[in-house]
Amino acid sequence: MERYNFKEFEHKWQKIWEEKKIFQTKIDKNKKKFYCLEMFPYPSGKIHMGHVRNYTIGDVLSRYKKLKGFNVLHPMGWDAFGMPAENAARENNLNPKDWTNRNIETMKNQLKKLGLSIDWSREISTCNEDYYKHQQIFFLELFEKGLVYRKENYVNWDPVDETVLANEQVIDGKGWRSGAIVERKKLSQWFFNISKFSQELLDGLEDLKKWPNKVKTMQKNWIGKSFGCEINFEIEGELPVKNIKCFTTRPDTLFGFSFLALSVDHEVSNFYKNNREFLKFKEECSKTGTTEEAIAVGDKIGFKTSLFAKNPLKPDQMVPVYFANFVLMDYGFGAVFGCPGHDQRDYDFAKKYNLEIKTVVRPYDETDEFKVNKEAYSGPGILINSDFLNGQKAPEQSVIETIKILEKRKIGKKRINYRLKDWGVSRQRYWGCPIPIVYDKDGNVKAVPKEMLPVRLPDDINLSVKGNPLDSQKEWKEVNIDGKKYT
Repeated sequence: MERYNFKEFEHKWQKIWEEKKIFQTKIDKNKKKFYCLEMFPYPSGKIHMGHVRNYTIGDVLSRYKKLKGFNVLHPMGWDAFGMPAENAARENNLNPKDWTNRNIETMKNQLKKLGLSIDWSREISTCNEDYYKHQQIFFLELFEKGLVYRKENYVNWDPVDETVLANEQVIDGKGWRSGAIVERKKLSQWFFNISKFSQELLDGLEDLKKWPNKVKTMQKNWIGKSFGCEINFEIEGELPVKNIKCFTTRPDTLFGFSFLALSVDHEVSNFYKNNREFLKFKEECSKTGTTEEAIAVGDKIGFKTSLFAKNPLKPDQMVPVYFANFVLMDYGFGAVFGCPGHDQRDYDFAKKYNLEIKTVVRPYDETDEFKVNKEAYSGPGILINSDFLNGQKAPEQSVIETIKILEKRKIGKKRINYRLKDWGVSRQRYWGCPIPIVYDKDGNVKAVPKEMLPVRLPDDINLSVKGNPLDSQKEWKEVNIDGKKYT
């Protein structure tokens, strides 16, 4: 029988382990070796070959480490909360708790038959109140430190499942389970304030010496640090609006400016709240979704206001101000300046509304007669048709020079922006960890005292109702704290 080089064997499987993002830690405490392997499957009801493959890898590593003298911790956990369990229970007329626990028992028996070296005395389940009590404590500690907050924001809304979807759950503009076209809907949501740590997260990537470069690049793009300019556009028109701010990474293309686009939630929208055409337009915008994919591939639509924006580098040029469905309020200031010649999204919008398309950047291998045709040119090159900026290399030289000019004229300033957004905490509908926050009659929030935790889910639940079954649980929702009623 062929003998294996276990160092090579371990290296090979550890690489696969990392690619599959299976949790693995090593701790060296008091010179005593410790090796931790953790499993965290969703209890769908039966294991498949993917489970067998991954858990066999973990089992081999676990046994090998034990033979090498490591103290091995090899527990099992079940990712047991979530919409799939609630939907399955609804379809089968079962309680999600009963359905989930039954699946866990089935999968546990199957895994035991495989002979894996899992320590079943260290088993956890996220739907167990002994576990989610600590989730609630953690939430309250974040709340106390100002790292979790509540605000109204647009979300991906599945009109069939009547639930919020993460961007990853929206496939081709449709809900991953229902197949329904996802809508944009404004809801009051809880958020983790992770954007506060954007630069810290970015800097921390440099310490991850063993991470693959492609993974670190993906993380950098996700955090999305961008250097640009905050511009204060002077506004003229029938409304009492004097200035509109926007953030851009390409202020050097201002000579290609042909429209200013606003989010439908921009403060200027308050002047159109009784305008039927605008309200109809806003409703149409809700069908776009909030994912970058949906915005990129969706039809670009706009609503023309009675306002005009002045080009800060060419004061005699006035351009129309639109509301546009591709501008989101949570990026920059909810306003972008349109340069159709060098942004495809702006190009599509300009074509639709017959707006001017100016070429202000030419590729290095083209002459000054180069003209954008059929699609925007977004690559590097030389500035043209840009008055005193002509001839500068774009964007490495021209962006910095343009910001200096705008700062000197006191109409713009250098700014760092991050693509990373605060994480929304979506509780789905019923089958999820209760958030330990209650509200008084005026809507003010109050943390549930830690001695009252865990806030348990009600067992007697009617899943046949539309929307969130918890909405009909009047007795469960009403809480008495220090002699005062909360819901």
